[in-house]
Amino acid sequence: MEEMANLVLACIAFVGSHFLLSHPLRAPLVTRFGNRRFLGLYSLVALITLGWVVLAYRAVPMQRFWWHVGDGLWVLATLIMLVASVLLVGSFHGNPALPRPEEPESARPPAPRGVFAITRHPMMWSFALWSLAHILVLPVAANFVLTLGIAILALGGAALQDRKKERLQPRLWSRWEGVTSFWPFVALTEGRAQWAAAWPRTPAFVGGILLWLAASWAHMPLAGWPAGIWRWIG
Repeated sequence: MEEMANLVLACIAFVGSHFLLSHPLRAPLVTRFGNRRFLGLYSLVALITLGWVVLAYRAVPMQRFWWHVGDGLWVLATLIMLVASVLLVGSFHGNPALPRPEEPESARPPAPRGVFAITRHPMMWSFALWSLAHILVLPVAANFVLTLGIAILALGGAALQDRKKERLQPRLWSRWEGVTSFWPFVALTEGRAQWAAAWPRTPAFVGGILLWLAASWAHMPLAGWPAGIWRWIG
């Protein structure tokens, strides 16, 4: 119980400090210390709290599974991780939502393409899908705490990013929100984005597959057990 309590506290510190430093505390700290020193502080806090999470997670003894994990769940988790990998790699390719301070408010955002036609937060949804996949195949209490913390950080951070952009670029961002969606596929089903544009671009698709293969292979040397397709072909 003591180890689990420490893990819960570590996850709260990691997620909570990220939210606080990214939003309510960012402006006053930047004003007081300057942007460079603030970024240094932000990185230091993130590194310390992440290290606490890792050490706390490793200190929790092995726990009982909450359900049986068979090949069916492994296949589902493997496919989820493939989608997550494509979303992650695609989020780096031609992101039209990156901050552009010089962009006039009268500008119109480009039509969403690739993973941005699926959701305007593909990177954050890739982390949320990572959490889901790991809950499915490692159903222990410690993993629930860790993965739910990551999912809350990802999706909560995405929602707060929308609110922040609405304040900073109200017209431009509202137009971008009008042709994209927070939840995957909503803009497509509502006709605000085009299905033909939603297929991931070749760099995202190929890069996503390579990341998926490499990351799942790395489970064996790093965690001591095979994951992904390597469970069957390794």
